[in-house]
Amino acid sequence: MSLFISYILLGLSLAAPIGPVNAAQMDRGIRGGFWNSWILGLGSLAADFIFIVLVYFGTVHFLQIPFVKAFLWLFGCFVLIYSGWDGLRGAREVAEYRNARHETLYKSFGTGFILSISNPLSIMFWLGIYGSILAKAAQTYGLKELVLYTSAVILGLMIWDLTMAVMSSGFRRYLTPRLLTGISLLSGWSLIAFGIYFGWQAFSELFG
Repeated sequence: MSLFISYILLGLSLAAPIGPVNAAQMDRGIRGGFWNSWILGLGSLAADFIFIVLVYFGTVHFLQIPFVKAFLWLFGCFVLIYSGWDGLRGAREVAEYRNARHETLYKSFGTGFILSISNPLSIMFWLGIYGSILAKAAQTYGLKELVLYTSAVILGLMIWDLTMAVMSSGFRRYLTPRLLTGISLLSGWSLIAFGIYFGWQAFSELFG
């Protein structure tokens, strides 16, 4: 259960840094309400799921090779620490809200999907982070556990999407620069902590 919760927290940490999708969600929540914000997040999640499937079928057969496992842990370590550090550096930069037009739910979904699928960092995230998770889980567990822990990461993403939609639409007066800075700092340090753990796993794989 604790491992399952840790993967939920990983999903939350991946989703929390303020970026184009979160900025768009806040914009849609403030301008169009809960449903526009939440559906946009689901569009982004659909793109993430495509990346997960591609990474799974593209790497799972090679995950038992020690060098590949160590490389994925190291790559995941780099991506997480870099992303966390980048989030800490930009924690005080609050996103500007634009695009005041009210969108249809279909268009909000498409906007979230395009924002995520066209982001060059997305495939790096899923190759490094989800690939690392597969490398660890495939070594110890079976297909059922792989699906379970993948679902935990997705659940973390969904929880954050719902949180963003509720915050931006229902608690607009609380979306202050101080709160956004605190969220960004917390997620940045969480990503760095996960990155250190991934680095330790790579070290253990190479020298353990």
